[in-house]
Amino acid sequence: MTTATAITAAPPGRPAHRDANVLRWLTAYAASMLGDSVYFLALGFAAAKAASPGEVGMVLAVGAVPRAALMLGGGVVADRFGPRRVVIGSDAVRCVLILAVAATLALSAPGLWLLVAVALVFGVVDALFMPAVGALPPRIVAADQLVRLQGMRALVIRCGTIVGPPLGGLAMGTGGAVAAFTVAGGLFALSVPLLVATRFREPAAADDTDAPAGADTPWRELLDGLRYVRGHRLVGPLVLSGALCELGLVGPLNIGMILLTTDRGWGSAGYGWIIGAFGAGAALSALLLTVRGRVPRAGQVQIGTLFAGSAALGLIGTTPSLAVAVTVALLGGLVCGLCGSLAFALVQTATDPRYLGRVSAVMSLSGFGLAPLAYPLFGVAAATWGLAPVFLASAAFGMLGGVVGLLAPAVRTAELPRTARP
Repeated sequence: MTTATAITAAPPGRPAHRDANVLRWLTAYAASMLGDSVYFLALGFAAAKAASPGEVGMVLAVGAVPRAALMLGGGVVADRFGPRRVVIGSDAVRCVLILAVAATLALSAPGLWLLVAVALVFGVVDALFMPAVGALPPRIVAADQLVRLQGMRALVIRCGTIVGPPLGGLAMGTGGAVAAFTVAGGLFALSVPLLVATRFREPAAADDTDAPAGADTPWRELLDGLRYVRGHRLVGPLVLSGALCELGLVGPLNIGMILLTTDRGWGSAGYGWIIGAFGAGAALSALLLTVRGRVPRAGQVQIGTLFAGSAALGLIGTTPSLAVAVTVALLGGLVCGLCGSLAFALVQTATDPRYLGRVSAVMSLSGFGLAPLAYPLFGVAAATWGLAPVFLASAAFGMLGGVVGLLAPAVRTAELPRTARP
């Protein structure tokens, strides 16, 4: 069996969920995620107060351009300067930026240009933050605890999506955009000292035959990282598999559910039930991984859950019953959560530490840069052929990721490291 062991395991210690250092980092990560959520809500409402609906959309979208364009470069920065420095610096810059916006709005009415500028700068910082934060888990826990940590991280993300909007709405209702931006900046400020206090280890570089020769300039380092992903027997197929899955399923999940609930007459309440059930299933999978800590035959399980998750999202588009759609969404969230966490853990344990930032950047780009391109394609296809066929076609496209895994022996036989014992 192929065991992902590029990360040199740390001496056996406490399980991740009982490690104060891990919990400190998760608290910092939670504060940062909540800050993100409150910031985007504050930005949207501040833009709505000062601009037309079209201009609001422009403000909200403008930050996505530098984030997608610079994401791969952010991976190079993380590998060159270390992900810890980049994450701490990113949250510090976001803290200063957002608090400065709050102060400016409190003292004057600068207009739409300020919000556009903030969105652009925030997008640049995001392009640095996301690859770096994705490269941190192997520097916090030993390889045998990565699945558990991925489960805990997924729980934090799910909790953030639940708590963030109400927190931002409460701040907006209490003190308007100024209060909301202040809360967001305060959350980023909270994360910085927690990150500074977190202990990070520097994993030893693996003797990885898939690693290309070293590079000496940022451009060469970027190309070097892309060659590493393409040439790695396990990482390359998993990254390609994840990209295909994202491209296939992001349309049904983010656009298709709105169209489906409108077409079926289930309304916004039906949409809330379906999306809530999917989120609950994903949270349940995160809790399961947190408690269990390791999944035997991880590669085979990852492939199987990818097929099952794709099928579940495809079937939602064919059912005339809201109750059935909610049930299938719950199961879909459960298996998709398992699939994603296992893929991340396998990639992170197999990747040479010198390339973790760049590998994380490629994975982030497929989810945040390329996958949204499926939105207009899904909408046009649904208008042309109807929802049910397009849901099924999207599920079939997502299953191509499973086919990639099946064709890759390293994925089929991949195992995660066993839990180390003192």
